[in-house]
Amino acid sequence: MLTAVLYGLGTALPLVIGAAVGLRWSLPGRVLAALMAFGAGTMIAAVSSELFEPAFRQAGIVVSGLALIAGAGVYVGANHLIENRLGPAAIGPALMLGTILDGVPENTALGVSLTAGGGVVLLVAVAVGNVPEAVGGAALMRARHGFSASRALALWSLTGAVLVVVTVVGHSLADSIPDVGISAVQAFAGGATLAVLADSLMPEAYKDGGWWVGLSTAAGFLVAFALAG
Repeated sequence: MLTAVLYGLGTALPLVIGAAVGLRWSLPGRVLAALMAFGAGTMIAAVSSELFEPAFRQAGIVVSGLALIAGAGVYVGANHLIENRLGPAAIGPALMLGTILDGVPENTALGVSLTAGGGVVLLVAVAVGNVPEAVGGAALMRARHGFSASRALALWSLTGAVLVVVTVVGHSLADSIPDVGISAVQAFAGGATLAVLADSLMPEAYKDGGWWVGLSTAAGFLVAFALAG
């Protein structure tokens, strides 16, 4: 149980630290774009090697494919509702939504994987991806939506607390969750992550950083892929 708590904190603390950085300092647009692009690269690697591939190998294309599309569809639908309510500039809340939608199944899978002595690679990939997501999301919530620093930090801290609880619960229920269920959770997380990247993180990084952010994305992918190897 203590191990699950520590792993959960390993994914939650980067969120809180990233949010605090984004609220405390007004980072140059290009720096923020580079951070978001780097995080996008790490998340691409995590989706392919730590989430969808094991789901595909365990459950097959039908179950994993349907779960992948479901994860993407839930995020796209929820993000569309946010944009309708707050306008197309609602990138900050969208990034926090994405953190929740991909973080909950990711941390469930992380908690379950601890029973087999794994989880380190997924922990690092999620933690690395959470920092720029929180930095960018918190900064944009403050700049574009008038969130006070205390309110934004409280929301991101609450999100982090949820991820810790989910990790512990996943670890506790590991023996009672069938393999197909774990695969569905992993693939759902992968789909939500891909939708976050396509709809929110990467377009925002390109808009603020320009053509060169592709290099930062590639660097993030390389780091996460090397860790997985």
